[in-house]
Amino acid sequence: MMISKAKIKYIKSLEQKKFRRQFGCFVAEGPKIVGELLHTMLPRLIVAESSWIESCYEKSLKAVASTTVSSPELLEVSHEELRKLSFLQHPQEVLAVFATPTCSEQEAIGQARQGLTLALDGVQDPGNLGTILRIADWFGIQTIFCSPSTADIYSPKAVQATMGSIARVQTLYMDLPALFENLPSSIPIYGTFLDGHDIYDTTLSDNGIIIMGNEGNGISDEVAGFVSHRLLIPNYPPGNITAESLNVAVATALTCAEFRRRRK
Repeated sequence: MMISKAKIKYIKSLEQKKFRRQFGCFVAEGPKIVGELLHTMLPRLIVAESSWIESCYEKSLKAVASTTVSSPELLEVSHEELRKLSFLQHPQEVLAVFATPTCSEQEAIGQARQGLTLALDGVQDPGNLGTILRIADWFGIQTIFCSPSTADIYSPKAVQATMGSIARVQTLYMDLPALFENLPSSIPIYGTFLDGHDIYDTTLSDNGIIIMGNEGNGISDEVAGFVSHRLLIPNYPPGNITAESLNVAVATALTCAEFRRRRK
């Protein structure tokens, strides 16, 4: 079946946040990311080249086939047609439209009570956001709370940066101060600051929330007021003039790694 102009317009519209919200959908591209998502959810639409359909279609859908009686709409296109649809510089055989997952606020808060979670306060770059999701996945963190000012995880660039981890890590956009006010005082809230305590000399818990701030301004004053443990990733050697700060995704990786190292 040839792809219609209306379908092309629909897919291209999902590059914009307002239409992703309107339709409740987002786009994933490439065998890796589409394949990861197909382990947990059924897409509404798959647009693919014959090479992917012949080698991957049935195998990819097998993971979710038992949970539904319907199949997604499948459109076969040429590489040139896919290139016109794709948000990537180099299209990768397949593009799929998925419904945006919903996350129960109660469930997410329950995760914060029991395990380790992340909170992102105004992270602006979609690439950083997607990479942080990938980092969370690697370190077994299943929930990320995002302030309303944080970039949209379902933008094409952010989805691509997750490299499929978006299938396993849930994100919840909410007012962070409201979240912290509703948590028991026994739950530690960590934040990274340039004037914090050396993370390598600080006692770290198995549960709690780790807050990472905006790329340029760090954690906002309003959110910082809820932090019970201020952490610093020290430079080396101490006292030397180095870079002003770390990239927020790099800082997230180092922080999560230290938390998990202690648990081991």
